[in-house]
Amino acid sequence: MNKPLVILISTLFGLTVAPALLAQGDAAAGQAKSALCATCHGNDGNSALAMNPKLAGQNAKYLVKQLQDFKSGARPNLTMSAMVLSLSEQDMHDIAAWYASQQPTMQGANPESVELAESLYRGGIQELSVAACSACHSPTGSGNAPAGFPALSGQHQEYILQQLKDFRAGVRQNDDSGMMRTVVERLTDKELEALASYVSGLN
Repeated sequence: MNKPLVILISTLFGLTVAPALLAQGDAAAGQAKSALCATCHGNDGNSALAMNPKLAGQNAKYLVKQLQDFKSGARPNLTMSAMVLSLSEQDMHDIAAWYASQQPTMQGANPESVELAESLYRGGIQELSVAACSACHSPTGSGNAPAGFPALSGQHQEYILQQLKDFRAGVRQNDDSGMMRTVVERLTDKELEALASYVSGLN
């Protein structure tokens, strides 16, 4: 193989590999960098306040995207926008790696709405073309890490319900291809409440 070709391949390989290497999060570094996050989300990502999401056990790809979206304004939130303003891409990956390595605490679902919620979560509503939640978030609520679909298992019911309502109202629009907005636009308040309760105890 001639020398110019070797140099070209090496250069291209370097350009391909470098971003991937930078994208690797360091959980130990992330623990130190998450000190300020702990105020609202808890030391291990299990927030005490129900309106603040649990980050423990959430997949890193999803967490990085949300941090990026808060910083860019794609997901408007005055508090979070201020929190992420000084974070670098590496900081985001490190913090995400730390929270992804933690275990979420479980909540409990309302037994009165489990039947309705389970039907929606696992089967959707065929006649309304509403997809099953489990298709993206997995049957156990653990999400789909490679695709960046979030884990829902153990998440605070109040937080989940607010996000579902925000997607339905179009207040939150940082879902790829409008996926979540399309799913929830046909669901009633009762159905959203049942789903939020159900996933809080799903594992």
